[in-house]
Amino acid sequence: QVQLVESGGGLVQAGGSLRLSCADSGRTFSRDAMGWFRQGSGKEREFVAAISWSGGTTSYSDSVKGRFTISRDRAKNTVYLQMNSLKPEDTAVYYCAASSTITTIRRASSVSWGQGTQVTVSS
Repeated sequence: QVQLVESGGGLVQAGGSLRLSCADSGRTFSRDAMGWFRQGSGKEREFVAAISWSGGTTSYSDSVKGRFTISRDRAKNTVYLQMNSLKPEDTAVYYCAASSTITTIRRASSVSWGQGTQVTVSS
């Protein structure tokens, strides 16, 4: 059973950095791709980044490309999102996602979700 648990959110000033973590604690072995979405106040949930099971392929939204880096530790069943050069518009609840491929994650199709972690960037 998929159980995604996020951590690492918080309050940071613009230009700062945060690293989010998401552990898939419900399974001892998974071949899923994993990723991150975010949802700002009054906005729809949007794709941020995804990584293949092997870690060899990544995908980013244009709004975070060059500032955010997704990575994973397969031994720990954990995915990370390193967020640098944060902007106030990055403020949102960030959700971890797992699905069979990067494509299905980007489409939010057959996705398992974490509970979310708040990221707030002050100006």
